[in-house]
Amino acid sequence: MSTSRIPLPDGLTVRPLRADDAPAVAALLAAAEPVDHTGDHPDAADLTELWVNELVDLEHDGRLVQDRDGTVVGYATTIAPPTFRDAYGVHLQGRVHPDRRGQGIGRALLAWQLDRGAELHATRHPEAPARLTATVYTSQTSVEALLRRAGLEQLRWFFHMERPLTDLPDRRVVEGVHLVPLTPDRDEDVRHAHNAAFTEHYGSSERDAVSWQVMFTGMRAFRPDLSVLAVLDGEVVGYALAYVHESAARATGSRQSYFGQIGVVPQARGRGLSKAIIIEALHVAAANDCRTAGLEVDSENSAGALGLYESLGFATAHTQVSWSRRLPPRAAD
Repeated sequence: MSTSRIPLPDGLTVRPLRADDAPAVAALLAAAEPVDHTGDHPDAADLTELWVNELVDLEHDGRLVQDRDGTVVGYATTIAPPTFRDAYGVHLQGRVHPDRRGQGIGRALLAWQLDRGAELHATRHPEAPARLTATVYTSQTSVEALLRRAGLEQLRWFFHMERPLTDLPDRRVVEGVHLVPLTPDRDEDVRHAHNAAFTEHYGSSERDAVSWQVMFTGMRAFRPDLSVLAVLDGEVVGYALAYVHESAARATGSRQSYFGQIGVVPQARGRGLSKAIIIEALHVAAANDCRTAGLEVDSENSAGALGLYESLGFATAHTQVSWSRRLPPRAAD
């Protein structure tokens, strides 16, 4: 769907998203947060990092809606990382200003996203099935209603869990294993460990070097000094990668160490490494001006991660649901 074909109420226009739109979109998201209660507080620099990289063609993958005086009232992105396992994943993100909801803006942007997602699938990986997915918080009831009306289905639930960095469990020792921070010379080792640890996880993919940097250890928020690696006989066998989003700390007055990726390679499981790594990461965060720790868990995780995190004092603060449209392979077309 071209930009000119997106149907909008009178007085509104749409154009491709640009990097210099980040401050206006950040302001829109800040205005929406008291209504949506997501717990996310991205600033302009966070959005720029998300949009301007080797994985995104912003002119084609983003749209911005403005009113007559140029005020931003909505935006949408359709982004597809290059690697995948079971299905080609296309991620749909966006928001409409709370004062302009119920006017058809979200419906129009979602229609563009679904068309653009189908186009990316047909162009890049028609031989594989695809999932066009919008992951939204359960507090965003208007968005859920929009997705339901568009025929997307709920496929997965994710719990965002938190705990204060007080009354921490005692550090654990695993024989032969050293728990150390992440240093630059270990980055590639951690990428390989991550790829091995997540071979059976829903929606995971084999991260290449570029995707790894853009999405994980190259991010501004990444804190290698707060991350913890488990090293056995010189090899990385487990890890917890930590992120501190300073924009969220400014908005909430509380700095959180967020464990974005946690994993143990299959051959090292059954030794209590996950618990030892997370406990170490909690202690490191507490010693470095963080007040809380956070992480995300798939509700259908078969490795018992939810029970592990609850046993370590984490409790669910927010729940997200993946709403998806599944597309079959198109190689025969």
